[in-house]
Amino acid sequence: MKTDWEDIIFQALLLIHIPVVCFFTAVSGQADSSSSVVVAGYNVSAPAGSKVVLQCVSGRMVWTRDRVKDRQRVVHWDLYRAHPEYGMERVVDMYSAGDQRIYNSYNLNRVGLSSKAFRDGNFSLVIKDVTMNDRGLYSCNLHHLYCHLYETIRVQLNVTKSRRKEQRFWDGQKAVFVVVLGSTVVLPCINRRNVWTDWNTEEEDQQVVHWDRQSPGIRHDRADRLVDMYASGEQRSYGPLFLQRKMNISNHAFSEGDFSLTISDLQPTDQGMYSCHLHHHYCGLHERREFQVTVERPVIPTMLPAKALPSSEDKDATKVESPRVINVVLPNPNHFLLPLGFVLTSFLLLAFIILIIILITRRRRTKEFNAQASMRSSRSHSGSDEFEMDVTAVNVSMREPEERHFDYKNNLLKEKVNMNTPSKVIDLDKEMQKFSK
Repeated sequence: MKTDWEDIIFQALLLIHIPVVCFFTAVSGQADSSSSVVVAGYNVSAPAGSKVVLQCVSGRMVWTRDRVKDRQRVVHWDLYRAHPEYGMERVVDMYSAGDQRIYNSYNLNRVGLSSKAFRDGNFSLVIKDVTMNDRGLYSCNLHHLYCHLYETIRVQLNVTKSRRKEQRFWDGQKAVFVVVLGSTVVLPCINRRNVWTDWNTEEEDQQVVHWDRQSPGIRHDRADRLVDMYASGEQRSYGPLFLQRKMNISNHAFSEGDFSLTISDLQPTDQGMYSCHLHHHYCGLHERREFQVTVERPVIPTMLPAKALPSSEDKDATKVESPRVINVVLPNPNHFLLPLGFVLTSFLLLAFIILIIILITRRRRTKEFNAQASMRSSRSHSGSDEFEMDVTAVNVSMREPEERHFDYKNNLLKEKVNMNTPSKVIDLDKEMQKFSK
């Protein structure tokens, strides 16, 4: 009876366990999808009916199958010496599926790495019988060519002859080891991430890209899945058939690293937030790029008036039109006549300006002289009648003394004659009557 009850309880727990496992699997899948980091955001606007491309490119997602598996992961130790000329020396390197290589024959059987470095993640450098020549700054460099990962750890090694000065400390940027001359030291370099210690044979399942569309007013966790694409070449499209045809990714996406989504015949219903999710589970890459797509009004092409074609009657098909060529000769700027021409042109322009000034001055003087002459002539005509009688009388009076011409011995006789000569009386009325007759 007890056994039956145990079987019933076990079956009940098993039935409860199945949906719980499914639930946590779905939640973990959703969490993996939403745990990607947003690395870029774009606003895209395009008119309705056009074709738009949402750019999503990543060089780290380029898939190259490593069939040899010996050149993807490598570790190498370098030494930077402060004296004499701050030179760099490669000490040792080791590939994930190969033997380690020591560059200086002096370090053979004295310097090396663990043969299990890529299995346990311990890449520490062992130096035996330390000498003064081993002093310097050591760097442990981890390169993962497949995942495009590069990590560096630095350790400063100092050598002393006194055991009291032997110590190890952190200076804020790197570890510092002070060791005794002739002892053995291990410079630490440990990285136990799976990307350095494990290699999954199912490479195609490690890389996946998917596009989501989030309509306006819809939360991110309820976005619609548009397409999934795996490194193996498998592609899954979701939604109606017309939607699958208008939204697609290139079949060579993983070989080129270009996962851009092309949307043809853009419509107002296509507005929303589009997300490009890049997942490389082996390399630990989880990125997301977001695109806010806005659909604008369609562009109406402007219709230009059609031009009438020339009729066959106007053109003779047998005649071939000769090409119209215009030859333009440009002067040589280095020729000596060019500056001479500028000087002559300036001189002629100056002479022309001086000539114009002279002509304007002479014309202005001529006008002033003619104005004065006209004023004098008008004055003389107006006063001729008034002074005609006086002038005549003056002329008569002037003539009389001229007619009388005497020769006098001296001035005293002349004065006596003038005193004895009676003054002439002129009757103006009679003179006027004479002139009137």
